Amino acid sequence: MKSFLRSQWGPGAVALLLALFLFIFLVVPVLRVIYVAFQDPNTGALTLVNFADFFRSSLFQESSINSIYVAVMAVILASFFSLPLAYFTTRFNFGGAILIQTLGIVPLIMPPFVGAVAMLLLFGENGSVNLLLDEWFGFTIPFMEGLNGVILVESVHYFPFILINLSAALNNIDRAMEESAQNLGASGIRLFRRIVFPLAMPGYVAGASLVFLKVFDDLGTPLLLNVNNMLAPQAYLRISSIGIADPMGYVISVILVAFSLFSLWVAFLALKGKDYATVQKGGGGLMKRDLRTWEKIGCYAVVLLVLGLVLSPHIGLALLSFGTVWSFSVLPDAFTVDHYFRVFSTSSQYINNTLLYAGLAAAIDVVLATAIAYIVWRTKLVARKWLDYVAMGAVAIPGVVLGIGYLRTFHAFDVPIIDKPLATWWVIIVIALAVRRLPYALRACVAALQQISVMLEEAAENIGATKARTVRRIVVPLMSGGIVAGFVTSFATASVELSATIMLVSAEADAPLAYGIYEFMQSAAGRGPGAALGIIAVVIVGAATYVSHRVIERGERKRSAEVALPAGV
Repeated sequence: MKSFLRSQWGPGAVALLLALFLFIFLVVPVLRVIYVAFQDPNTGALTLVNFADFFRSSLFQESSINSIYVAVMAVILASFFSLPLAYFTTRFNFGGAILIQTLGIVPLIMPPFVGAVAMLLLFGENGSVNLLLDEWFGFTIPFMEGLNGVILVESVHYFPFILINLSAALNNIDRAMEESAQNLGASGIRLFRRIVFPLAMPGYVAGASLVFLKVFDDLGTPLLLNVNNMLAPQAYLRISSIGIADPMGYVISVILVAFSLFSLWVAFLALKGKDYATVQKGGGGLMKRDLRTWEKIGCYAVVLLVLGLVLSPHIGLALLSFGTVWSFSVLPDAFTVDHYFRVFSTSSQYINNTLLYAGLAAAIDVVLATAIAYIVWRTKLVARKWLDYVAMGAVAIPGVVLGIGYLRTFHAFDVPIIDKPLATWWVIIVIALAVRRLPYALRACVAALQQISVMLEEAAENIGATKARTVRRIVVPLMSGGIVAGFVTSFATASVELSATIMLVSAEADAPLAYGIYEFMQSAAGRGPGAALGIIAVVIVGAATYVSHRVIERGERKRSAEVALPAGV
């Protein structure tokens, strides 16, 4: 017993520090938001008056309905984009399937608020598409008017979540199921509707729930499109215009968290009590068949139409970043590189701050994620799995809620070194980014640790290595692929985070790239430099994503070689 207690002392101390960090910077701010939402602003007593005022307000009622409507419609439209790409590339033999899947994931590289203005110039009332429609056919289509614009932008940018998960689910379907259905006379749409899609439902639900969550708590896109009658923009506007003492901002935050948890619960209920297991290992995937000429033409037409639409924000942003004047015309009047020179000469602090903040946040994430993964999967500490649950809980907390919680919790906490509140120091932005992106790094580190046999650690300890030395010399090096992948994923996604950072930027000198893009895009004169910053953000995220894939592939090849060597011997 004494030996066991000694062996658990070190991990226990680390677990306590991890729990303290998560409690201070995740649990406390969220609980603070919830508490203030139920607090009477005059007396401080607990009350339901704030929620009664919320539901009596016509503006907040409209905002609630609009947020739900936009999130649901974005899921539906994203499904229309992803279903053909996923089904065609997994069901039929035709050239370019891998390229189509790759291009279908590209929209994730750009956050939606970055491409919102570009899509406005392409599909707006006086955008390129409507100008051509009016000239050729005499009518226009309200693609980007009001909530329509938010739905289109969000669905275009987040549909890859459904594409990735649905494609994986289709590839894991037991083809024996499909063969049995065909033997009983099912084919075509009936086969897809009754057999294929129901078996792929776990992947679809996983992707659809992510799209709903992302759209529901997105702040930047509605603000840039000047659509303020939604919950997330209302929460931001109440706090930024009235102040952190306004209870409505906190009430809206609680509503946002409740709906996020509700969407996860609905996704769980959709799959509860149903069996999607395959008979054979790996499933085998759908039976691929060759297409006839007219079928191939139809498939390529649909694929090109979808890809052209979902890649339009990147095309529009590139044109805007090099364009001189783009107004009431199909294309910019002329092209220049002055926007990039202006950005690098006057706004380089946005880029420098982003590299610093995202780099520090990613470093914090991999340290925390590695420690949490090891404690949860390699120790016998009581309640250790709660570390995993709390860390992953950040997924369900909207960025604007975390930002409001930090303002309320740490505004009165003065830092002696700088003699100002922690909520106004740039370090709080780093912490917010780290907490928001911790789940991504944690999942990568857990996956890496699960692939390491515990016998390697036992062998090291049997020859005299201490637990700390074993972790440092054996476990961490073997987890390096997952750690690097987690670092890059956290870095890439933190680089373009807006919802939390827009609440915490107290001085423009401390602002990151996403905040700079948002500020530039507020005026017509700043759209060119804002687009240039957007392209720089895309390059940063794209490079980080490429590095992540290369590291993962290298790790897989290394593991394959290590497995194949004993077989050859």
